Amino acid sequence: MESHSSIESDKIDFINDLCQKTLSTSTNFRILARTDKQLFKCDVCGKVFPQNCHLKRHFRTHTNDNPFSCHICCKSFSQKYHLHRHYQTHNSEKPYSCDVCGKDFSQKRYLTNHFRTHTNEKPYSCVLCNKQFSQKGQLNEHYRTHTNERPYACDVCGKQFSEKRYVTKHFRTHTGEKPYSCLTCDKRFSHKSHLNIHYRTHTNEKPYSCDVCSKKFSQRGSLTQHYRIHTNEKPFSCDVCHKKFSDKSNLNHHYRIHTKEKPYSCDICNKKFSQKQHLNEHYQSHTNEKSYSCDVCHKEFSYKSSLNHHYRTHTNEKPHSCDVCQKVFSQKQHLNEHYRTHTKEKPFSCDVCHKEFSLKSNLTMHYRIHTNENPYSCDVCHKKFSRRSILNVHYRTHTNEKPYSCVVCRKEFSDKSGLYVHYRTHTNEKPYSCDVCGKKFAKTSLFKEHYLVHTGEKPYECDICDKRFNLKASLQMHLKIHDPNKRSLHKCSECGKEYETSCGLKKHQKSHFGTDKAHKCDLCGKMFSEKSGLKKHLMIHTGEKPFHCDLCGKMFAERSGLKQHCMIHTGEKPFQCEICEKWFNKKSTLVVHKKIHENAKEYKCNLCEKTFSEKSKLKQHNFIHTGEKPFQCETCGKRCNKKSSLVAHTKIHVTGLSSPVQVQKCSECGIEFKSSSGLWKHKKTHMKSESS
Repeated sequence: MESHSSIESDKIDFINDLCQKTLSTSTNFRILARTDKQLFKCDVCGKVFPQNCHLKRHFRTHTNDNPFSCHICCKSFSQKYHLHRHYQTHNSEKPYSCDVCGKDFSQKRYLTNHFRTHTNEKPYSCVLCNKQFSQKGQLNEHYRTHTNERPYACDVCGKQFSEKRYVTKHFRTHTGEKPYSCLTCDKRFSHKSHLNIHYRTHTNEKPYSCDVCSKKFSQRGSLTQHYRIHTNEKPFSCDVCHKKFSDKSNLNHHYRIHTKEKPYSCDICNKKFSQKQHLNEHYQSHTNEKSYSCDVCHKEFSYKSSLNHHYRTHTNEKPHSCDVCQKVFSQKQHLNEHYRTHTKEKPFSCDVCHKEFSLKSNLTMHYRIHTNENPYSCDVCHKKFSRRSILNVHYRTHTNEKPYSCVVCRKEFSDKSGLYVHYRTHTNEKPYSCDVCGKKFAKTSLFKEHYLVHTGEKPYECDICDKRFNLKASLQMHLKIHDPNKRSLHKCSECGKEYETSCGLKKHQKSHFGTDKAHKCDLCGKMFSEKSGLKKHLMIHTGEKPFHCDLCGKMFAERSGLKQHCMIHTGEKPFQCEICEKWFNKKSTLVVHKKIHENAKEYKCNLCEKTFSEKSKLKQHNFIHTGEKPFQCETCGKRCNKKSSLVAHTKIHVTGLSSPVQVQKCSECGIEFKSSSGLWKHKKTHMKSESS
């Protein structure tokens, strides 16, 4: 035996004379010596073994024979040694401890495998692609990705798997079995790995660290997936459209866009989903359970992923970057959605009108146009909405919550989109450009409205009289002509006055509540209750007119003035008098006109008690008492108390008139007037005589 052995550090090594192989024990030496005489070959796969007992044990992998059964949980094993190892999971004995992190293990091999997470040792290498693994079992599993071998099949549905443990896990989807329970919160799981991952939510353990950015993860798969952000590796490709993905789960989710497969069904309402995550999120609409809370603001979430995404609003972390424009995002989903702006990909199509969309959420919202579905209802006023996001924004009108604040002027907004649009007033950013005239816009809605000027398109049609409009708002105003009951929707609780818009009502209510006028004009000292009012007023001093007509170039200080002016070009008159059926392009003109029929004069002079139907007429009349003449001629300095008088006066200075001033003739009696205002006053005498 001395020729076959050497003594070193109290350890005996046995050296075979034929092959010179060194073995650690005499047993292994005897086995190897025996192989020189006889080998035992498997008839099924051709694998060779030195002992017959080894061949018998191996053969059970083909016959699926597991003669050794656990009396506690009835789990069966092909080898007695495996059964003994399994028993240690029941007695909770963990005699093997990690020197680095102190974690305990029931078996030495578990400790060995775990220790490699600290040393990053990967002793097992694939001979085909040279990929390295820390465990031999992982290498064996990996080999099947090359051979595409799936020897294990489910008895229920016939689905095939590359590993036996995958069949066992999969089978629980049929039985609903969840044998693994969390000791902290009693939540149950069908897989032990899921329990281990879940348990880290309690311990906050993140044993896997990125070598590049040092970010830590609770799951090895999450680290592997994260690492591809640095390497830009996308090893998974779609067979249909050849799009590439960094992880297989995203490929599987994407593939269902082509197959329209929805394998996950809700037990309560039978709604189907393409992703299990979407089903789980949907379940919360039935249970309303929110088990994850933010440490910073204490907001609650149904899922940890939602909490993680939310947490980035506090840390401002944006780990996902676009390869094309380098724009960064906090969520990978947002990056994928953004990427379609470069590729122009629109994978989601409407079954009814075949319109295509880049986002599934946009398709879902669009589809509600066809179904007229409004599934989201306000608890306060019961108003219904097609989108939850619109409901959330609407709900803030009741709570007066404005969580989004401008970093420049501190103005607050109830929705994020409003903040983004407002911020462009500071940066002067106008990202939406017209291809025809090059004009730029800060809002996509304004760009779309403008584009209709070039196309002449009027997409909004009245169902009653077939009149068409280029703006939806114009159609809505027009529809009120046909249904007078819908004209006054907003009523003042103080005086009963009615308004068609909530904005108009809010402005009116300030006259009752005596709102503080905290905003003062530095030039003339005039006070305003709102900053926007002061901003508009300042344009009188600066002469600024930022809104101009695309057709004639006329400039306006306010957008509303431009909109009213545009009706001169289009000939649009959306406001009709119910009594005489006369049409007007301004609502204010219609209101004044209706007072002729009603003979209403609600504005009274405090000095002479003369009454007027319009506030502007009372203001004009007051100049008689005060002697004020605010309108001055720039040529000769003459002052007038009426703007119309100034306009008439300036015609004296105009030379080279090709024709005399056009006279205005009354259609009733033929009397002529030099001004339209004179004719208008005269016509009132006819209306009064008719009413009497």
